[in-house]
Amino acid sequence: MFKKMILAGSALALLSSVTLGKPVFSYARCGVNWLRSSANDAVPLEWELKRARQMIADLEPEIKENAKRIALEKIQVARLEEQLQETRDRLAKGQSEIERLSEDLRSDSTAYTYAGRTYTSVQVKSDLGNRFKRFKTREATADKLEQMLSAREGSLSAAHERMDAMLGAKRQLEVEVENLQARLGALRVAQTTSQFNLDDSQLSHTRELLNDIASRIDVEEETMHVDVEYFGEIDLDQPSEADLLDEISTYFESPAKDNARALVSIQLN
Repeated sequence: MFKKMILAGSALALLSSVTLGKPVFSYARCGVNWLRSSANDAVPLEWELKRARQMIADLEPEIKENAKRIALEKIQVARLEEQLQETRDRLAKGQSEIERLSEDLRSDSTAYTYAGRTYTSVQVKSDLGNRFKRFKTREATADKLEQMLSAREGSLSAAHERMDAMLGAKRQLEVEVENLQARLGALRVAQTTSQFNLDDSQLSHTRELLNDIASRIDVEEETMHVDVEYFGEIDLDQPSEADLLDEISTYFESPAKDNARALVSIQLN
């Protein structure tokens, strides 16, 4: 789908450029960049992490190939070292033999005996000259071998450093992927928690109903206590009928009441 949109946008930009000029190309590039960004944003993070893991795993063949090259280079360096050591040994032996023949020729003898055979001074000088030529050639070869060995050892050391750097980078990428995986897991848990919102309206209504019921029960209990206190019990301090009659007689027979009645009678007359 995105590919078709990109192709359509490119075609539109090409056609529009003929009539509208260069500014259309900037719009086209902006549109293409926007489509690519939208496509990247649409890919789930979990899938991107899997792709990152796969890209790290794809480094294994290259690492193994480099390891084989390093192993082969080690073998070549080892052989070169053996060859150089052999050349040095032959140089040392050749130098010793040249020095021996030179010392013998300085004695100005007419004949020289070596290993049971006798040679003239001319033969010895000729052999000495040939030995010296081979010595110089072998010495130049040893110098070349030393240069080759030095270059190979430098290359091998650099290859080791690159391999160590590659392995270190790979391990770092693996750690970063695991870290991102953990962060993504925590993010998903947080998102799930934030999206899991309970509808507490029914809970609130239920709580209000219980509060109303509790209030009504409190009112009825209080009302019952009032009824029992004022109407349901016998008042032990209430005066009896005899006490009531005595109170009435005392009231009307008191001097204050007689004076009051006399005053009322005078006013009436």
